[in-house]
Amino acid sequence: MKINHQFLWLWLILFFACSNSKSITEESKPLKLKWKILESSSAKLTESESAFTIINTGKRSLKQGNWKLFFNMGSLRLSDSDTNHVEIAHINGDVFSIAPDSTFPEIRPGDSIVMQVLSRKIRNITDFPNGFYAVFNPDSTKGVSLSLALDTPKYIKKQEIALNAKIYEENTKIVSVDSMSIPPVFPTPESYYRKPGSFTFNEELKIYADSSILGEAEHLVELCKLLNCNAILTNSRNQATIRFEKKALNTPEAYELTITPHDISIYSGDPRGAFYAIQSIKTLIAPEYYKGTQKNISLPCVSIIDRPRFKHRAFQLDVGRNFQPKEQIFKLLDLMALYKLNVFHFHLVEDEGWRLEIPGLPELTEVGAFRGHTLNELDHLLPSYGSGPFKTNTAGSGYYSRKDYIDILRYAKSRHIRVIPEIETPGHARAAIKAMKARYEHFKAQGKEEEGRKYLLHDLEDHSDYRSVQGFNDNVINVALPSTYTFLEKVSDELINMHKEAGMPLQTIHFGGDEVPSGVWEQSPAVRKLMANDPTIKSVDDLWYYYFNKLQRFLSTKALYLSAWEEAGLRKVADGKGKKKMIVEQRFAKNNFHLDVWNNLAGNEDLAYKLANAGYQVVLTNVTNMYLDLAYNPSFYEIGQYWGGYVDLEKPFRFIPYNYYKNQVEDEKGRALPANHFVKMERLTKFGKDNIVGIQAPLWSEKIVNKDRLEYLLLPKLLGLAERAWAPDPSWAVDVEPKKAETSYLYAWSVFLNTVGKRELPRLDFYKGGFLYRIPTPGLKKIENTVYANVQLPGLIIRYTTDGTEPNEKSKVYSKPVSFQKGLKFRAFNVLGRGGRTVSW
Repeated sequence: MKINHQFLWLWLILFFACSNSKSITEESKPLKLKWKILESSSAKLTESESAFTIINTGKRSLKQGNWKLFFNMGSLRLSDSDTNHVEIAHINGDVFSIAPDSTFPEIRPGDSIVMQVLSRKIRNITDFPNGFYAVFNPDSTKGVSLSLALDTPKYIKKQEIALNAKIYEENTKIVSVDSMSIPPVFPTPESYYRKPGSFTFNEELKIYADSSILGEAEHLVELCKLLNCNAILTNSRNQATIRFEKKALNTPEAYELTITPHDISIYSGDPRGAFYAIQSIKTLIAPEYYKGTQKNISLPCVSIIDRPRFKHRAFQLDVGRNFQPKEQIFKLLDLMALYKLNVFHFHLVEDEGWRLEIPGLPELTEVGAFRGHTLNELDHLLPSYGSGPFKTNTAGSGYYSRKDYIDILRYAKSRHIRVIPEIETPGHARAAIKAMKARYEHFKAQGKEEEGRKYLLHDLEDHSDYRSVQGFNDNVINVALPSTYTFLEKVSDELINMHKEAGMPLQTIHFGGDEVPSGVWEQSPAVRKLMANDPTIKSVDDLWYYYFNKLQRFLSTKALYLSAWEEAGLRKVADGKGKKKMIVEQRFAKNNFHLDVWNNLAGNEDLAYKLANAGYQVVLTNVTNMYLDLAYNPSFYEIGQYWGGYVDLEKPFRFIPYNYYKNQVEDEKGRALPANHFVKMERLTKFGKDNIVGIQAPLWSEKIVNKDRLEYLLLPKLLGLAERAWAPDPSWAVDVEPKKAETSYLYAWSVFLNTVGKRELPRLDFYKGGFLYRIPTPGLKKIENTVYANVQLPGLIIRYTTDGTEPNEKSKVYSKPVSFQKGLKFRAFNVLGRGGRTVSW
């Protein structure tokens, strides 16, 4: 496979841009960097060996003590065979440096060195190091951003060809679906009945609404304006062509929608049901009408009875690691509303960023919301995830003002979306810890050390040695400090006030509880003092219950319940073999703890059911099906992570909430599971089923450096979540006869793909300014001397070239198999002519 250099360069610009600074051009930068994975990496090893080249393009020699490189990567070390006199140091988190040692000779202008380095296995393009910048003495306070040129190894070719063939075979399973078999609205309603005829929006549209639903009727008026038709509210029910009426329905959020050639009737028990009826009308409208240029829009006549499957239908966005502006949050809330998702889990803080203004604690955003080159982190944090040396980088730096957050809350409220703010603790809290340290140092310098300690989050005398999964050794709040709880109560009170001002009373705060590493608190004098005074704390492991018990108690005084990740409902116990294991913490089980359970990896497949059976309120957030930040597939060119497997459009769609064992056929590493794999796993009881409050899909942002990449990873996967969260239990999920269930599933999957490809993605080309969803790569298979191609989503067009050039919207349309020849390239396009990634033979 010949590498498409035009495409690769485009991705390099998108993925490996170090900063938005334009003060230094590429031509004038003092160093050029190149990275090449060596062929030995094709073996089944846990590490990749690479050649890293530094070329001196400046005007002075690089000598010992006068230069240093900084960059971000998961891991890196010199190979034993490397003979260069340089040192690679791990700074913290994903930050590394390269500097000459005391025996380093020099690199004269025009010369270069090539280092042999080892890293964790590089499996896709986002594993490469990024965020490179150089610091030169004597001014060690300034960084110069650098780019990295990549040389893709040849062994990738075989991997991509095999994957393209696998995609082709999967696509052949898609069956033909009649257009009348596609449900009229999305997500699939509980029941519907098609009728002859259509209703036309015209200039005389009059809308009547019961007073309790008047606000929802105004949403429909706004929709009509968007679609170039006039609509007015009227007090006369008899004169109205669209009527919103109140009707007692058994389920909150339920609605009934009837469309005839003459009128539209919407019945609901509360405003939420009326709102969701409007969303159904939006998906009844043909996608092309969202261009905003047509008039006389028509709707097919239909009767729909509908209600949600789950009361908690959540999307979680991480803005702590990389930031998204307020306008993009509005756009995402509109998307959620369209597909009837009603909970926005707002992951506001992380090790790498605190994103919310808290009055009275300005350091949280002045220090914790910005990243860039720093010698002490008293002004801002270290650069992470390729954010580079400058604080102006819009992915690494940014926050929501108090007003911004209230605006977001009001926007969400008007769309019946509840916002759950997450303040990650006690781990993943480095931004807060560093901000409060800066506050302490500020007051200490003024002789007000006691005031500086008021909100301190770390024990100044703690010498505990630990390392988090993300590589930090200073990211865990000390739960023995009284100041920790002063801080958390201050933040909680400010959140409560903001929600109150927005008219969205706060019901819960999510306090994290995820991934606290071993070794924390063991050398803390504050912890030893607490243990001496509290005989119930016999080891640092008991601090877990101590901490969440205090959180739960103080939240209850504010009429809030506690939300957290699953670890809040677990505790460590000795397994009798010198190790520790996690078991269900029974003391919290019936305290209305809401747990987002992500871990269904090997050995923990039944964890969500265990916690629900014990009495916890569980939100299913299974990593293997719901983590939207995971790459779509194992292609070297796909962005995203893969530690929990690969998540494509099908993984959330095929999820069976009350029996996810049934459709899980492979583990997180893609290995087929034996037939008896789940035999000894705990099953969900009737009591446990009642404790499953809903499902959630998170989008973590380590790899999301702009809104384009966010939308690429988000869509169309989010549509699978929407279907499972709202639609009734499908027949294939409950059929006990395997062959019948498989046949039923393949047909349902085909219906879903037709819905997505022909209806929803064309709508999303225009809706709210349009979304840059992922267009799938074609499947390719070579049989003898002929190349066959197909694509997963009906409605997309495959185009190809035979001369090695990049296919564009004018290239030849693939309509039949093509004779094999060198230089064949295939690419799928949407109706607007936007293409996905090119695949080659």
